[in-house]
Amino acid sequence: MSSKGLSSDQSIEFSGALSAKTCPIQLLHIGYRDLETDKYYVFLIHNFKLAARSIADIYKARWQVKLFFKWIKQNLKIKSFIETSKHADMAQIWIALCVYQLLALIKFQSKLKQSMQQLLRRLQLNLFGKRELMTLLRGDPPHHARVVINQIAVL
Repeated sequence: MSSKGLSSDQSIEFSGALSAKTCPIQLLHIGYRDLETDKYYVFLIHNFKLAARSIADIYKARWQVKLFFKWIKQNLKIKSFIETSKHADMAQIWIALCVYQLLALIKFQSKLKQSMQQLLRRLQLNLFGKRELMTLLRGDPPHHARVVINQIAVL
């Protein structure tokens, strides 16, 4: 049963006295190997309406959402909120999401090889400098640095 990483799709029921008492319902046991990372996952759920493949896809997408918010927390500095009102908190989250989306769009359209974290760090370090955005993100030296390098080469 290796339909895109699925290795098991079984209905199970606990038979031990304590486990049957703790979990008296039938469960669906789904084994799944992520072909991209080669990690193996086991899901125990009580929803028999969805196909095993759908469940594996849902959990994989859920993990991607968790990684996305972890990246935002680590890189966009939303460890604590500036204000105490719900409106201010939501505004701060929306701003962080907009920054992420703009950065992802720039990375995609320009085909830059740097990670999102590297691009964000470069922007943070040069926040108040006057440089063209793409030369900054590519890591090109500033124009005045090139002049200095040329002058040294001439000497």
